[in-house]
Amino acid sequence: MSPGQEPGTTDAGTPDADAPDRPAADRPAAGHAAPSARLRVQRVRPAYRQVADDLRGQIMRGAVAAGERLPSEPDLAVAFGVSRSTVREALRVLASQHLIETRRGVRGGSFVAAPDPARVVEDVGGALGVLVTTPHLRMEDLLEARLLLEPAAARLAAQRADPETVEAVRIAAQAPRDPEDPTGFVPHMDFHTTVLMATGNLMFTMMGQPVHDVLRTQLDRDRVARSEWDEVDECHRVIAGHIAAGEDAAAEEAMRGHLLDLRVLYRRAARWRGPDRST
Repeated sequence: MSPGQEPGTTDAGTPDADAPDRPAADRPAAGHAAPSARLRVQRVRPAYRQVADDLRGQIMRGAVAAGERLPSEPDLAVAFGVSRSTVREALRVLASQHLIETRRGVRGGSFVAAPDPARVVEDVGGALGVLVTTPHLRMEDLLEARLLLEPAAARLAAQRADPETVEAVRIAAQAPRDPEDPTGFVPHMDFHTTVLMATGNLMFTMMGQPVHDVLRTQLDRDRVARSEWDEVDECHRVIAGHIAAGEDAAAEEAMRGHLLDLRVLYRRAARWRGPDRST
């Protein structure tokens, strides 16, 4: 065989009758690419992940209700055709996601956890807090999300707020500054959270509160002048006034203008900026 010659051919490039036949399974069909070039193969997940994903799906579909006990580990192992250690690891995954809780004793076992919105907000906020240390999230992403969410929240709050909620918004807008934090940053964020809650829509709070929690840690308050916080306080009073009067369009526009001003403030005074995607 000459250098560079294809195995199983003669020097002229014709099939060599004396060469051993390649197995049919090893020969690509004429005119077709090899299977590896045509298929998008997804790696098989570890067995415990597959079990956890299946159980999570059933919980989210309501097949197993909150407070209901899951089958025992031996029963789950038989049902899924895996070992008990695999089931145990899958249950640990679900417990870490607060989807189930384990109880000890004769009547113990793994039970579907009752939903806790506060815990969900805490978990999302913690995840975002970690994400800001990676190349995936910019400060601008958080500010942009607020600009989409909170003006709509102010509009809904003006449309739906009852007298008790209106009073809560008013108190939040006029909250005195903490002597240990004369910048007024904490009352500022609390006002925005109160407006989210005033919508009566839990999703607004669950989406907005984690963003607030991250921004609390990212602003260098010493780089913000007292006069700037005075302007923030005034904006809050204006927004609260529109909400109390039921002026939904005005409340939405006032919140949007306020957040646009805050973007300028954060761009100047943030400790963290995240990856630069402008180039």
